[in-house]
Amino acid sequence: MEQKYSTIIFDLGGVIINLKKQNCIDAFKTLGYNSIDDMLGEYKQGGEFLALEEGRLSVEEWRESVRKNLSAPVTDKQIDDAFNAFLVDIPIQKLRMLQLLKTKYRIVMLSNTNKVMFESKIPELFKVDGLRIEDYFDDFFLSYKMGLSKPSPEIFIKVAEQLGINPCEALFIDDSQANVDAASRLGFQTMCVEPYTDFSDKLL
Repeated sequence: MEQKYSTIIFDLGGVIINLKKQNCIDAFKTLGYNSIDDMLGEYKQGGEFLALEEGRLSVEEWRESVRKNLSAPVTDKQIDDAFNAFLVDIPIQKLRMLQLLKTKYRIVMLSNTNKVMFESKIPELFKVDGLRIEDYFDDFFLSYKMGLSKPSPEIFIKVAEQLGINPCEALFIDDSQANVDAASRLGFQTMCVEPYTDFSDKLL
């Protein structure tokens, strides 16, 4: 790809972090949440999970909503651990890729995510060789803090405004075609990648 961008905007789940939705489904079903399949998606959540992802529910409100679907009392940690089971790992080559790219570009994260994951397990997955998540990215744009989620055009517009760039100056990378199409319509350069694949040869 011809490099005519100064900023690279990465999705997180599926692009950087490996996910396994079935782990999460199994964990919640163990707690008695038998209709959990309807709430969890690969690219966007539903119900109270989407409300958490868009910041419309606090973590406390979300946990109470989850408890209404359970058959027995559970602790906050049990609920959070079940949700975090969605997250598997980060391949070391993805971290090396981010390090190399950060020497040439502004590296940004734009993720549909939530406070439970992002303030617990996600940062832990980036702790390799003494580095932290902040060492890999220059800016973070998180759905639960912005009150918006992809593929809403508004979230992409806000990202460009807050970065102080024209969309055409940035490359947006995601594994959801709907998200990529939304960004492309607004003028971003885009790359749709297969989830859980090594695409560093297209960037380095």
